[in-house]
Amino acid sequence: MGPWPLNLTILAACFIVGGVPFGFIIGKCHGVDIREHGSGNIGATNVLRTCGKPAGLLCFFLDALKGFGPVFAVMTYTDATALSISAVSGTVCGHIWTPYLRFRGGKGIATSAGALLAIAWIPVVVGLVLWIIVVTATRYVSLGSILAALSLPITGLLIGRGLPGEPLSTPIIVLLSLLAGVAIARHHSNIKRLLAGTENKLGQAKDDQLKPEPEPESNS
Repeated sequence: MGPWPLNLTILAACFIVGGVPFGFIIGKCHGVDIREHGSGNIGATNVLRTCGKPAGLLCFFLDALKGFGPVFAVMTYTDATALSISAVSGTVCGHIWTPYLRFRGGKGIATSAGALLAIAWIPVVVGLVLWIIVVTATRYVSLGSILAALSLPITGLLIGRGLPGEPLSTPIIVLLSLLAGVAIARHHSNIKRLLAGTENKLGQAKDDQLKPEPEPESNS
């Protein structure tokens, strides 16, 4: 393991980078506070519903990039597993608990995918394919995200990096499991709506519960 001061420095630096709230910034560029619309989340799905498909795709790309960039940079200069884990943990935690918005951020799916792409690309690709299949079949983005997260540690155990002789180390498998658990926990409200049959589908108009309800029409 690398020295603890270096681990903490990387963790803090990646937390600052991961905390950049691209969804909030994109919303502001469209003249809205994304936190006051749709689900109130600053992630790509809510940006897509609120600001349109190009904005949602841009948000997903930027959130994934801010996860990938710091981790890739750390791995370029060191092969220490502990430092890579610190980088992944910092970027993902920064997105979920962004210091720029009073520690209220997104659910971490895109940022986790980007961060893990640098250290375990095969599980991420498998998760992405599964996400596409589930969302295409059901139109539930949340269900696709939950199942993709669940697939990460399973794929990591069964396939590893996907290259002969390159299994993932136990600490990385543990990291995949923890990130999957965090992602699922962040979707607790979605899980309740899925079980109740009230979850909104992709492309379906979403009731904006953060807006006041309209006054009932008069019968006179």
